[in-house]
Amino acid sequence: MKNILTFSTILAAAFSFSANVNADDLDDIKAKGKLVVAVKADYKPYGYRNGSGDIVGLEIDLAKDVAKRLGVELELVPAQSSNRMEFLIDGKVDLLIATMSDKPSRREVVYIADQAYYSSGSNIIAKKSSQFTSWGDLNGQEVCGIQGAFYNKATQTTFGATMVIFDTNEESLNALEQGKCSAFVYDDSYIAGILKEAQWSADYEMPLPTINDNPWGLAVRLGEDKFHSFMNQTIIDWHKTGLILDLETKYGLKNTPFALGMNGLYK
Repeated sequence: MKNILTFSTILAAAFSFSANVNADDLDDIKAKGKLVVAVKADYKPYGYRNGSGDIVGLEIDLAKDVAKRLGVELELVPAQSSNRMEFLIDGKVDLLIATMSDKPSRREVVYIADQAYYSSGSNIIAKKSSQFTSWGDLNGQEVCGIQGAFYNKATQTTFGATMVIFDTNEESLNALEQGKCSAFVYDDSYIAGILKEAQWSADYEMPLPTINDNPWGLAVRLGEDKFHSFMNQTIIDWHKTGLILDLETKYGLKNTPFALGMNGLYK
């Protein structure tokens, strides 16, 4: 497993970068004719690689929509939970749309849009034979998790699990299959997608009530007020037009209460 920068290091880098940036990112993007977006490539159906190796998914379609609105080409950069904010802070990408929960601590280092575009909570995937029925059943169990996920700490301190941390979803799922952990704690949206696959649906389940429901925040760099305002309006338009609902249907997802509620709010 790889070491990552501490949050304090990321925070310092964010303020350093912000203090030295004078140009407007939105104008720069239009000038260079390309939008670079950090996305997930291991989070089906929101961002994943298809049989040809291309990154596709619900969030990728959102990134395409942003590029279309700006009249520029789109470049996708695959990111993990552990490095997505660093990519944005360091200028490797212009925009982050990568299944990131909106948290106050993250708003200190990246400029998260005011309006959430999606929402999810945390749950586990485990063998049906494990017969987990409550979060307290994880007490004393080894549970796989992803580096950078905010709910790892609660799973350990509140519910008594021993966390086994990996860098990627694939590594965690492999460890689960190999019996190195009793469950894998992650976003319920991702687990629901996994359980649509024959490899997992027969023997595995998402048995617990979802907790920690959190909105997802897309982000630009700190100080980019013009770009931030543009993305806020874009997200509102996504909800107003029903684009999020349409994309859920496109990718075989049941329309979520969040997406339905936001469409009703802005329609």
